[in-house]
Order: sequence, then C-alpha cells, then structure tokens
Amino acid sequence: MRFGPLFLLVVTLNLPVLALALAGQQNRTLIVTGHSGEAAVAEMAGHSYVEIEALARLVNGSLNFSGNQIMLTLPGSAASASATSQASSSGFTKEFLKAGIEEMAVIREWRVTLRTAVQRGYPVTQDWIDSYQARAEQNLRLVSLAATTESDKSAFQLLTNEFNNMKSLSGRFLEATKSRTYVAPESLDNDPLDQRILNCARGLAAMAASGQFADDGSCH
Repeated sequence: MRFGPLFLLVVTLNLPVLALALAGQQNRTLIVTGHSGEAAVAEMAGHSYVEIEALARLVNGSLNFSGNQIMLTLPGSAASASATSQASSSGFTKEFLKAGIEEMAVIREWRVTLRTAVQRGYPVTQDWIDSYQARAEQNLRLVSLAATTESDKSAFQLLTNEFNNMKSLSGRFLEATKSRTYVAPESLDNDPLDQRILNCARGLAAMAASGQFADDGSCH
C-alpha cells in the first residue's frame, strides 16, 4: 500500500477533528456536528485517518503551509482571537493612563490651593486661577489625544467633567473676591460640589489602579 506525501492527523474518539492525508482504503465517513457534508475515513493499524484538505473543506476552515508545518484554522478560532484581542484592548492604554494621571495631579493641586486660600482667608485671584486652569486645559487636550480604547474615551469624559466642576468651584470663589463678598473659612467643609470633585478623584484613581473603566456617578 502506498501513501501520498500529505501529513496525517490521528482522529481519536476523544478528539472529533484531527487530520492528515492518507491514500488508502476508505470504508467510513466523518461527519462533524453543525457542518454539512462528510469526509472519507481510512483505517490503519487500529487508527482512523482523514485527508486534511477534506477536513478543512468540511469545517469551512483554511490551511496554511509553512516549511514543515501545516496550520488548520477553524472559523471559531479567528472569532475567538478577535474577541480576545478586543477584550485586551478595552482597558486603558499606557499613554492615556500617563496623561490622565498628570491631569488629575494638576486638578488635585488646584483644589488644595483653593481650599488653603479659603481656609486662611486669602483672596482668590484671577492670576493663579488662570494659571491652574490653563495647565489643566493643556493636559486635558493631551488626554484627549491619547484616548483610543472605549475605556479611554469613557474615562476622558469623566475627566472633562472633573475639570469643569473644578472650574466652576474656583469661579464661584473668584466672583466672591471680586464682589468683596465675605467668605467663611469653613465654606468648603461641606460644599457639595467640592465633595463631588473629591469623590470623583478617588473613583478615577481606583480606575487607574485597576486599568479598567467603571462609571462613577460622582463624576457626572
């Protein structure tokens, strides 16, 4: 009995689809559940064999030959690989995390400076408010450019909200200074907007640590 040059894969009872080519007696057929058609099977020394090209056609797969290797790709394999790739790219990118952390550092410094000024009775002036706002705006643009995955883009919106809330909070005290309105040192102790900014910052820090987006109501 002479056999062709194609490689053979043993079809065992536990593995429904494994194949190589064999030219020989064919007295059985292989049927794969969920696929139409069949492939001829040959038996030799107690083992069953099916031609690999016939198997590929049966399961709507594809064959790739590279040196002494033959790769059989099943339709589900590509979908699974794509799903895995999509899942791995759904978290935060390294560039986004770096830019986002820098943005949060500026906003945190901005908030601490504002709280210190209010608690100590210092005037909230346009110059230093503009300085922090300009830095935060610049960093926010860098965050926007770095946002590529869905997690990046969703977190960017929360960062934008955090920036806008900080801008509103400092703007309120700036107006009080301009109008010479008295500001009590404890004004920020129970301020709802200040608490939202703080809670959002904590939520964003937790997201950065996990590398995954999780919506936080305090950032809206």
